[in-house]
Amino acid sequence: MKVLPIVWQRLVTADGETCDRCGNTYLEMLHAVEILRQELHPLGIEPVLRTKTISENEFKAHPEESNRIWIGNKTLEEWLDAKAGESQCCAACGDANCRTLQLDAVEYEVVPQQLILKAALKAAAML
Repeated sequence: MKVLPIVWQRLVTADGETCDRCGNTYLEMLHAVEILRQELHPLGIEPVLRTKTISENEFKAHPEESNRIWIGNKTLEEWLDAKAGESQCCAACGDANCRTLQLDAVEYEVVPQQLILKAALKAAAML
């Protein structure tokens, strides 16, 4: 079976906290991966989700790295022809802006399942 690697990373504080947008993106990611398992299994492709954490110090140096998704060897933005943006978030992020996804004229704070699916299906077609 071919593997479709999916990597998602987010800030996790020393207290084990993450921001709401990262937490909700994770839920969207879990739903998307379950759908992908069902849809891609007959094609001999297995999506494999790996989560990574970045520390508060790493986040302070590079806040744009939180809530970032790679599918295969490309970022979600590359698959969707989208851009990464940023906006004020919540207590876990402190004063730093957190990553958003900008697609067409819409800015997503939480990456929706349907966009993860769209990017993953494009990636699967390239395997």
